[in-house]
Amino acid sequence: MTVAVDPAALGKVAVLMGGTSAEREVSLMSGSGVLTALKARGVDAVAFDPATQDLGALKAQGFDRVFIALHGRHGEDGTVQGALELLGIPYTGSGVMASAIAMDKAMTKRVWQAEGLPTPRWVLLGSDRQQPADTRAVPDELGLPLVVKPPHEGSSIGVTKVMGYSQMQDAVRLAARYDADVLCEEFIEGDEVTCPVLGEGASAVALPVIRIVAPEGAYDYRHKYFTDDVRYLVPSGLPESEEREIQRLTLAAYRALGCRGWGRADLMVRAADRRPFLLEMNTSPGMTGHSLVPMSARAAGLSYEDLCLALLAQARLDTPPAPVPAA
Repeated sequence: MTVAVDPAALGKVAVLMGGTSAEREVSLMSGSGVLTALKARGVDAVAFDPATQDLGALKAQGFDRVFIALHGRHGEDGTVQGALELLGIPYTGSGVMASAIAMDKAMTKRVWQAEGLPTPRWVLLGSDRQQPADTRAVPDELGLPLVVKPPHEGSSIGVTKVMGYSQMQDAVRLAARYDADVLCEEFIEGDEVTCPVLGEGASAVALPVIRIVAPEGAYDYRHKYFTDDVRYLVPSGLPESEEREIQRLTLAAYRALGCRGWGRADLMVRAADRRPFLLEMNTSPGMTGHSLVPMSARAAGLSYEDLCLALLAQARLDTPPAPVPAA
């Protein structure tokens, strides 16, 4: 897989990294990798941290496009995308609506359910439904074990695998530190997999599936970014029919949300019947040394540098700026 892009035609590029979310540390690692890659391909790229610089400076400093390497709130939730729309600066990844929906795991599930796509059963606990009487009722509905998570965070932040009733309240309290609402989700026993997508609409392409094998099944924040204990299998080792079905589901999920540019779906393949279930869609996936989209792209013959260049070349606005009326 090759990328034919003239770096000079991309203009002056800001790589947005850091930001103010709970995933700031990961974003800085992602952004540093992207910045180095783009510079290696001859792009006029500089780092830009919205936590320390006003976004309006992007316009004042004459940036032609933006590579979003932010993760979490105020990065992949539609807010930065909306600001860039107002500034008229093309950006990488999904637009305002798709970013906002995908960042909300409960809303994502509602869309997928409406489209008939499989996702684990779930219960959403609003801030008025997080007392012991409410939380103890959840395992009766979803069974045990189950997963408790904040619906607007990523990178496994605030996530607990609950094994018994006695753990529910602490798990809800932890998730509620990051979000007003708490998502409780049926636990699917089986293989954990992820599948990246590049492109948009009918032309979107699913990349090779990665199977994730974590120590004792603990694919948490620390294992994702700061250890080498997790094994990432690509080729996945799954039967070809299963891999094709995962890719088909991922593309359907991506298109249902209106995503563009790139994304990555996380899924579980249930051991009992080998049926895949969609967990979430990441619209600004990690680009660190441990990250999965670059790993899958390499398996498809696309280098990290060319991946970054291809994503940047697809930067655009939801709606092109309207012509300024003549005075």
